Amino acid sequence: MNPSFHLSRTACVRTVRLALLLMALGAAAGCAQMGALKSKVSDSFSGSGTNSSAASASAASDTAEPLPLNTIVSTYLMKGRYAEGEQRLRHYLAKYPNDRAAQTALRQLTTDPKVALGSKSRAYVAQAGDSYSTLAARHLGDSNLFLILARYNGSTNPSVLHAGDTLRLPQAGVRVNLPAEATAKTGSSARSANVATTSTPAPAAATAETVVTAESSSTKAQRLQAESSALLRQGQKDQALARLDEALTLDPHLKPAGNQALRDQLLASYHERAVVLYRDQKLDQAIALWDHVLAIDPGYERAAVYRARAIELQQRLKQI
Repeated sequence: MNPSFHLSRTACVRTVRLALLLMALGAAAGCAQMGALKSKVSDSFSGSGTNSSAASASAASDTAEPLPLNTIVSTYLMKGRYAEGEQRLRHYLAKYPNDRAAQTALRQLTTDPKVALGSKSRAYVAQAGDSYSTLAARHLGDSNLFLILARYNGSTNPSVLHAGDTLRLPQAGVRVNLPAEATAKTGSSARSANVATTSTPAPAAATAETVVTAESSSTKAQRLQAESSALLRQGQKDQALARLDEALTLDPHLKPAGNQALRDQLLASYHERAVVLYRDQKLDQAIALWDHVLAIDPGYERAAVYRARAIELQQRLKQI
């Protein structure tokens, strides 16, 4: 064999091997670059998905169906969770901007209580069965004004009021002043809470006073009795009693249209309160309360018997 041919063949083999090695190295580098590129793309899409999910969650929060107004009242406002209640109210009003009850509730949260009810007040000792709702119905003309009355007294939990507690009531005949501007002034807080506030404030004349006179006493009493039945079905017995009390305060002759046992319990509480007044010789108040019981249920025998005793005692005391 020619030596030169042998050398030429060896060099050729080496050249081929080197070419194959370079090709392999290039392929490996290409795979590594491709892997890095795929990793970057995957990370990019993963990050985008996370951001998209977060944005979707935020959007869902803003567009979610608001809680019913009675749930907002019982779960947040009645429990003194004012900040959360305000946010829930704004969310609710974003969808139902013309709901006057919700507007009134929001104004009660954003208005200075002394501006709404006046700085002059009188002391009052809570009696058994009293609540901020019943006191608002009795002294302000609307049970829905319980919140401003609770804040007027510095209460952080309007659902709690014990017999014997001393609180302040505004002067008799006060005109409740809940400025409509209160909603507009606090609009920035709604935006900061990521709640879309699209509602427009009610006209300045649409204060609590106009809401109170928007329906007749008998119509309002029927509505309150219906709300009482709904609350009872939800297991909120205390609130149901308070609503029924408000209804019967407005219209003692209101025909039963719900749970009779609840009405019987309310009448029993009236009677027991009247008995306490009778024993304390506060006869005028006791007789007035028994009159109320008998107006609701003329056949309430215990009330009739005790009322007769109170009148007899009252006459004897006058003769002394």
